[in-house]
Amino acid sequence: MGCRTVSEKLSELTSWDADWAGLRVVVAGLGVSGFSAADTLIELGAVVTVIDGREDELNQQRASTLKIVGAHEVLLGEQHVERLPLVDGQQPELLLVSPGWNPRHPVLVEAQAAGIELWSDVELAWRVQHREGRTAPKWLAITGTNGKTTTVGMTESILQAAGLKAIAVGNVGTPILDAVRDPVDYEVFAVELSSFQLHYTHTISPLASVVLNLAEDHVDWHGDFEGYRADKAKIYERTQKAAIFNAQAPETITMVENADVVEGCRAIGFTTDSPAVSMVGVVENLLVDRAFIAERRSQALELVALKEIGEIVPRHTAANAAAAAALTRAYGVSAEAVADGLRGFDAGDHRIQAVARRDDILWVNDSKATNPHAANASLAAFSKVVWIAGGLSKGVDYDELVAEHAHRLRSVLLIGTDNDSLREALARHAADVPVHDVTAQVSDSGSTASGPQVMTRAVRAAAGIAEAGDTVLMAPAAASMDQFSSYAQRGNAFISAVSDLMDEGAGNGN
Repeated sequence: MGCRTVSEKLSELTSWDADWAGLRVVVAGLGVSGFSAADTLIELGAVVTVIDGREDELNQQRASTLKIVGAHEVLLGEQHVERLPLVDGQQPELLLVSPGWNPRHPVLVEAQAAGIELWSDVELAWRVQHREGRTAPKWLAITGTNGKTTTVGMTESILQAAGLKAIAVGNVGTPILDAVRDPVDYEVFAVELSSFQLHYTHTISPLASVVLNLAEDHVDWHGDFEGYRADKAKIYERTQKAAIFNAQAPETITMVENADVVEGCRAIGFTTDSPAVSMVGVVENLLVDRAFIAERRSQALELVALKEIGEIVPRHTAANAAAAAALTRAYGVSAEAVADGLRGFDAGDHRIQAVARRDDILWVNDSKATNPHAANASLAAFSKVVWIAGGLSKGVDYDELVAEHAHRLRSVLLIGTDNDSLREALARHAADVPVHDVTAQVSDSGSTASGPQVMTRAVRAAAGIAEAGDTVLMAPAAASMDQFSSYAQRGNAFISAVSDLMDEGAGNGN
């Protein structure tokens, strides 16, 4: 690769057909995105060393596969993630970082001190999607504290309803590099980007981009809220056509104002209120467009009635639909495609999912509410709530959430193992609301406080508390990893416990 500096070499790696051969790369992390990145780099001809602290069966299988296709080394075990490894006896020229790796990890700190560039799999994907003989897809990029997965799914559904070759990629479902290497010539990517991925992403230039909302989350990873906010804001940089902001979240407006976008890029708002000019919003329960029509100063184009999207359309779901509509209208899809895509979208499980209704009591699974901001959206959708909450708090504050919704809480059932902050917020702002620590009760009974067992106890306790007109809402406002393998396992535990309860009731003739 001649006498060029490493920085010059990397700056020239802007397509699949560039000279990647011999580039020394360490891939940090052997999860889904790390495996995909390593596999891609090997195919490109790079010399790849992969490191991961876990030696479980899945990682061993992935390691075997990478060795077969040509990985230089795959190093598993905690001893291999304490220092930055050499690649073929020399210092690596690039570090490809998986999303879960904290910037203060010793390997990353050592790499930064040595002047080594750090990329995400998204950064690599942006570069290698440009390939001779193929047209690179346009990117519609989506981030935010909450609603990313729903909005990405809605966006994909609308694009496909328009007859486009489109796929949802990134932090949801298909790894972005797998889609780049797919033989299908995709026209559009709906790209979900986490703050972790954006932290290590530097040159992407989406057609349209949006920050859905912003609330305190992942402060343990980013160090502080300002770091988290700054990484989210990166999504607007180099946006080509539409930088889309949440008109009801002023911080996103500031992000757009401060972004260095492509000349001619428009600032487009979305809202659940009546939209101003250059916005998509809601008028009399209709989703309407005042941004992408010539007569926007005097008229609005009807897109779809909210009741056609779903039986229950809480405010945040309407906001997600408005954001997806703005993104896809920026691409150029028709109003009819927006309507068809939103009608056909299936939100899936674990997001304000009605599980059962009996005796005028509604049971709702919102296990995806892994932080206070997400729980705020689901609590706001119901008037009288028996709230199942708690888990791994990730260092967030609950005062604002509890203060805003104390009037609708009939009782709170705490699951999880990291609830001091939530418990203190309840004591300060909802002192009259009964609070039951279910995890402690299970432990005191002499049983092992496993996640499913705690959930079963919480559901049965809720059944004894709830009255006609109540909603039993499992919206933990916390991560699940303290007692469950994922939010999905937590949600399934709730569904199973409610199902057993309903079956027992049916057997009793209720």
